[in-house]
Amino acid sequence: MRALLPLCLAAALSCPARAQDVAPNRFDVVIYGATAGGVIAAVAAAREGLSVALAEPGQHLGGMTSGGLGHTDHGKKETIGGLSLEFYQRVGKKYDEPITWYFEPHVAELVLKEMAAEAKVKVFFGHRLRPDTGVRKRRGVIREVYFENGVSFEARIFMDATYEGDLLAQAGVSFTIGREGAARYGESLAGIRPKDRNHQFDFPVPAAAAPGQLLPGILPGPRGAIGTADNKVQAYNFRLCLTDDPRNRITISQPRSYDPAQFALLLHYIQAFQKNRQRLPVMKDLFIVSPLPNRKTDINNRGPVSTDFINASWSYPAGDYNARARVWQDHINYTAGLFFFLSTDSRVPEPLRAEVSQWGLSSDEFVDTNHWPHQLYVREARRMVGDFVMTQGDIQTERAKPNPIGMGSYNSDSHNVFRFAQPDGTVQNEGNMEVAVQPYQIPYGVLLPKKKQARNLLVPVCVSSSHVTYSTLRMEPVYMIMGQAAGVAAKMAIDANAAVQDIDAAALSKKLRAQGAVMEWTPPKPAAAPAQK
Repeated sequence: MRALLPLCLAAALSCPARAQDVAPNRFDVVIYGATAGGVIAAVAAAREGLSVALAEPGQHLGGMTSGGLGHTDHGKKETIGGLSLEFYQRVGKKYDEPITWYFEPHVAELVLKEMAAEAKVKVFFGHRLRPDTGVRKRRGVIREVYFENGVSFEARIFMDATYEGDLLAQAGVSFTIGREGAARYGESLAGIRPKDRNHQFDFPVPAAAAPGQLLPGILPGPRGAIGTADNKVQAYNFRLCLTDDPRNRITISQPRSYDPAQFALLLHYIQAFQKNRQRLPVMKDLFIVSPLPNRKTDINNRGPVSTDFINASWSYPAGDYNARARVWQDHINYTAGLFFFLSTDSRVPEPLRAEVSQWGLSSDEFVDTNHWPHQLYVREARRMVGDFVMTQGDIQTERAKPNPIGMGSYNSDSHNVFRFAQPDGTVQNEGNMEVAVQPYQIPYGVLLPKKKQARNLLVPVCVSSSHVTYSTLRMEPVYMIMGQAAGVAAKMAIDANAAVQDIDAAALSKKLRAQGAVMEWTPPKPAAAPAQK
């Protein structure tokens, strides 16, 4: 087995490429960010006959869809249609299946590359927006975007399809970061949350090694008043594609900055788990281990101390590129250190050490980033604030919209935001929210900035919604649904020589329906009971 020293992906991805031959540098549509939503937006616009440039700061297509999140958060599958559904069907064909929702990262990226190439989308890797002066705008119209490598693109329509929302911010579009208070939009789920039943310390675990010495990863309290606003964001993590196949497995070795003291809280939790549950923890007590084809997994956070690096994401959304690189590297070090600790530290029960040691990175995944995922799971960063802001009522009580662009159906799902010491000396997590929803319609307005701020910008990822609602909209299939709508809307705006806010929303909805988008959901009929014999 080969050992892995985690690569500084943040540094690797932040190196701007040399200027490429991009003449002519004018397109109908320029999309910044090759997330899955960005790729599908590009494909949709190109299929409409537009010339499309897809500019990506890194070197890969797909964002989290190809970055380790292979176990799709689909919600009600019947609500997924159009190009989003086509993607999952095309992935299924790679496995000789009609459709699959659970796939290997490299297969997802291959399908997205094929879709982009077939649509003749021009993809430009290594194009990162120039800081501070990356957008030229006049009278509410974006004219040109500039990249660090010296390239610039002009277009009639621009899209920000990044997880971070840097283009929209430079364009002077209103945005927010963090959680609104309950009073802002009348949302009962907004703001600081009470103790949740999931991913929480279910029994007392000490927050300090000694009086006044909090364990690493814990901040002083208090939690704050329930329902009040803050500028914190939910935890990020890496979704690791691990395998237990010895022929394909690469051991996760000790990262350079490894310090076992960083995992003192995890050790205390394991010890308290044994005491309170009267058994040793197993790997599935600490991680969601979702099977993927060919003996691989999508590893996700489970429990109070896992892959989510709580308290470590807050500086990312508004940070400059260097600050984000540090956050990215901190997450690499934390995650690699977590698995190294669990598989090697003698204080970890031997059965758990042995189980974790059976897993390693997949040698046939992420081959150009040292087999580490090329995308940090930025669950939430900036959120645009348009004239319409989608809020809790739109996913619970007012789920129908006049001219929808698609549907969502996944839970309101925010990971923990804050880990803090309580007055009694124990530790608690705050911010987890898992509230079921019924399928709801998504209006075109979520993609739109205020008209006075930008007349030719569409935003299919950092959409105009509250934290509560973004926690359900932020799923990869929904990003693709909104991306398709953005691509078709771009064509309509260009044809009408109109602001994106002024196109015929009813005509957009009709066109999307014709392309297979799903706008209504009927609960499946229960299976008929077998006749008595």
